[in-house]
Order: sequence, then structure tokens, then C-alpha cells
Amino acid sequence: MGNDSTRYPLEGVRVLELGNYIAAPTAGRMLADFGAEVIKVERPGTGDELRGWRLHGGSTSMFFHTINRNKKSVVLDLRSDEGRATVLELVRHCDVVLENFRPGTLEKWGLGPEALEAANPDVVLARISGFGQTGPLSQQPGFAAVAEAMGGMRELVGEADRPPSRVGVSIGDSIAGLHAAFGIVVSLLERRSGRGTGTPLADRVVDIALHEAVFSMMESLVPDHLAHGVRRQRVGGRMEGIAPTNAYPCGDGSSVVIAGNGDSIFRRYMQAIGRPDLAEDPALATNAGRWARRDELDRAIGDWTSARSRDDVLAALDEAGVPAGPIYTAADICEDEQYRARDMIQDMRVDTGGDEPVDVGFPGVVPVIGRTSLPLRTPGPELGEHTAEVLGSLLVTTSENTEERK
Repeated sequence: MGNDSTRYPLEGVRVLELGNYIAAPTAGRMLADFGAEVIKVERPGTGDELRGWRLHGGSTSMFFHTINRNKKSVVLDLRSDEGRATVLELVRHCDVVLENFRPGTLEKWGLGPEALEAANPDVVLARISGFGQTGPLSQQPGFAAVAEAMGGMRELVGEADRPPSRVGVSIGDSIAGLHAAFGIVVSLLERRSGRGTGTPLADRVVDIALHEAVFSMMESLVPDHLAHGVRRQRVGGRMEGIAPTNAYPCGDGSSVVIAGNGDSIFRRYMQAIGRPDLAEDPALATNAGRWARRDELDRAIGDWTSARSRDDVLAALDEAGVPAGPIYTAADICEDEQYRARDMIQDMRVDTGGDEPVDVGFPGVVPVIGRTSLPLRTPGPELGEHTAEVLGSLLVTTSENTEERK
């Protein structure tokens, strides 16, 4: 937990989060991690559906606690006149509105850019959706799975002889959230400079499309296609055109990743595994040559790693100056000294379904500013936990008993 001397760069910024699931809440989490006051508006009764995702015990999932830490929860019914009026009153006191409804939903509720600007001419509006606020697909619902497919990522994930795979997390949502948080901070800087003064809110909306956020991470996928007619292929644990870099099994049942694809690194690498013949082979002096013989190289490396424990493999490669690392499980991460040294696992007391709350480690704040990760303050809030506090402090009156909102 932070103390009075902890410096949070976004302290004093207030964000109204109108979002469910992962993308918008991820953006809100990043802003909250760095000190912004993030007021999360949730629907009565159920709240954000993420509360029940991967729920292994208790009433609130660790997923929700992770994505919505450091925030405040206010319950409002945006489908009611009173709920929408309350949102507009809150907007008067906020620097940012963050939402991830289907395009047109806010407008249908009377909460579109014009209404928000009338409530607060300086407000920053960030909108996350499947395909953005404009274009022929803008009205379609969007999910991370579809965004990853249409953004070009799915085509490259998995083995060449199998259908495309996922990476194991909702990476499309998270990437969109990162872009949204960046866009919000850029807009706040522009507002501070005064350069955006007089520009209508509709013309300065931070507009994040899930599939575009994924596409932005795809390196030279399209330029290579247009310039050279190249179609990237799925190559499993490898990276196309670069060798040898892959995951390899060890003799103790674990695995390691070894990135020995630099020209000088490759020579040291092959010496370390007892293959000086490969180290000195002129046909393997560059990545192009090594990629052509990638199967041969992977067999030689796999034979070497399979005869040794993970610790022995990593020690030998470290001595040779070859980049390598273990493939971690969650348990490995929790035990790792490097994570702990930078406060990347921080304990917060949460309900896990037992008789009493317990301390659970959560991911720290990234990026590090200074020496270690900023301290986490609170886990994801209980549904409506801050309704009375927020409405009572920011609004002149509240006409409804806050208990009836829950």
C-alpha cells in the first residue's frame, strides 16, 4: 500500500469509466495505477460481468480485482433518466470519460459527445469499440477474438499444420486498453498546452478500434506484403526469418526459451552446446542461412537441452553470453527474485471465499518510474462500494437512497 510520500503522476485527474469487461477497464486501471481517481459506473444488481469470470471462490473474481484495482465503484442505471442525469452531473467534475459500448449507444442514451461537451467543454472522451466510431463495420459488436483475427495476429499464432491459435489471454482487449490510456494522456497534455482549445469534442475523441490496436502491433506485416509479396506464416515457437530462436525441452521436464539468433551470439551458442562445426559453418553465418537450416539447428539444440536440467542449461548459456530464460508458470513467477525486487508482485487483502480475507499477490504497476513499481492501493471494489461517497462529495444532492441502487 502507498503512503503519504508516494508520488503518483496522475494524482488530481478524475476519470469516469463507463465500461465492462476488459478493454476500457484496462485503460482505467492504468490511469488509476498512476494516481488518477477512477470512478467506475456499474449496472445495478450484477455490475461488471467480469466479477463472475473465472470465479473460483468468493463473490468477486481475481480477474475483476486485477483489472479494476485502485478504482471506486458507483452503481447507476444508465437506462434510466435519473441515472443518465447523474452521469452528466458527474461529468462536470471529471477530466476524462472512458467507455466501450457499441458505437451509437451513448448517443441513444443522450450521453454522446455533444451532451458531454455541454456538461464539461474540457472533458476528454475515449471510446473503445470493435471497429471504431466510423466506417462500414462501426456498428458491429466487437470482441478480442475477432479483433485478433482481423488485426492479423491469429494468422501467425500456432503451428503451421494446425488452425490458428490464441495466446492464452485476451490480448486484443489489453492492447486496446493500452492504446486508450496512451491516447487519454496525450489528450490531457494537449489540453494543458491549450492547443485543443476551441475544437469540438466530437473532433478530438480518442477513438480506439480493437482490431486496429492489434494491427498496430503487427510490425511490418503489411509493408512486407505490399513491397515484396510476402505472406507471413505460422511457425510455432520460432520467429519467421530468424534462427535459431525457439523453446526447447529440458531433461527434468521443464522448458526454456533460447534466443541465439545474433550472428556473434550464434557462434558462442554452438560452442556452448558442443557443436563447433555449426559455429564455424560459413553457410550459417547469417540469419538467412540459419533460417534455411532451422530444423537441423533445432534438433541439435534440443538434443543438448534434453540431456540436461533447466538450471544446467541456463547456467551454461549464461556463461556463454547467450540470451535464454525459463518458461515460467504462475508459481515460478511468484518465487522469482527479480519480480520481487521490483515489487512486481504486491499483496492485497481480498475475499477468496473463506472465513476471512487473505493476502493475495497481484501484478505490480508497469512501467516502473523510479526504482520500483508504484504501490497498489486497493483491490477491485465491491459493487457500489463508493456510491454514497462519490455522489455525496461531487453532487449537490442525491434524490435516491444509495442502498436502493445496489
